[in-house]
Amino acid sequence: MDRMLLMRSFVIVAQLGSFSGAARALNSSGSLVSRHVAELERQIGVRLVNRTSRSVSLTETGLRYSEFAARILAEIETEEALIGHLHDRAEGPLNVVCPKWIGSLDVGDAIAAFAAAHPKIAVRFELGGVSERTYDFLDSGFDVALHTRDLRDSRVHLKKIASLPFALCASEDYVKRRGALDHPGDLADHECLVHVNEPVWRLGHGSNSSLHKIRNVAFSSNSYIALQKAALQGRGIALLPQRSAHEDLVSGALSLQLPQVPVPERPLYAVYGPGQTVPRKIATLLEFLAQWFKDNPSPAIRT
Repeated sequence: MDRMLLMRSFVIVAQLGSFSGAARALNSSGSLVSRHVAELERQIGVRLVNRTSRSVSLTETGLRYSEFAARILAEIETEEALIGHLHDRAEGPLNVVCPKWIGSLDVGDAIAAFAAAHPKIAVRFELGGVSERTYDFLDSGFDVALHTRDLRDSRVHLKKIASLPFALCASEDYVKRRGALDHPGDLADHECLVHVNEPVWRLGHGSNSSLHKIRNVAFSSNSYIALQKAALQGRGIALLPQRSAHEDLVSGALSLQLPQVPVPERPLYAVYGPGQTVPRKIATLLEFLAQWFKDNPSPAIRT
């Protein structure tokens, strides 16, 4: 039997001086409480109570053990209440990890705003090191990981935070030199700037979408910022986060390619640990991020 259950029954017996009284207090039966005490005596190897037909009294060892058990149970109750209180409060350390390209753009701004709005939460925000295995961030000491992949894993919780728009871009110099795209299939004849984690581009929506394996890779990087700089230098066509590319598109340094063909948005997901209830500081972060992206949408690009 569970030692804590046995100790609890024994402590109540010691306090009330009878099995029947302890049974009423525990909403149990006298015979079950008696078995609990007998099992506790068997486990620790000493007699704790003197039983007679009329009363129950503690042995010398039983008196000492009842004081010990009562103290242990009280400490456990106090600590559990404290932990539960911390669980329900938006404060304390909060460790977040996400891919570099997200953290250096939209999410970095949102996390900084969250840290300013919740000074009682000590945020640790790291870029990079996001494993393909969805639960590895927990082993690395992080509370939340941000992804743009739709992850399905019963060992963690997943919440969609926002959608991140992307745009197909090239510099005017490149367009003058190589010509503009007329159709998604024309990508095969153009130099492309490719993120190392995205060698296949999807263009269009629904039944009208098409996948394009980029074969003419002129430049590749794990940084969208580097890809954008290469596009500005006229190196080729890049699929870029719209927020990052917005100023260059407005200024004319970059131009939209195939503006009539929509580019699917990337979902932004927050992944966090298992459990029936979410710690308040994590729930606060998720609520804040979702609202931040609603309040700060990527600026529209006029074509």
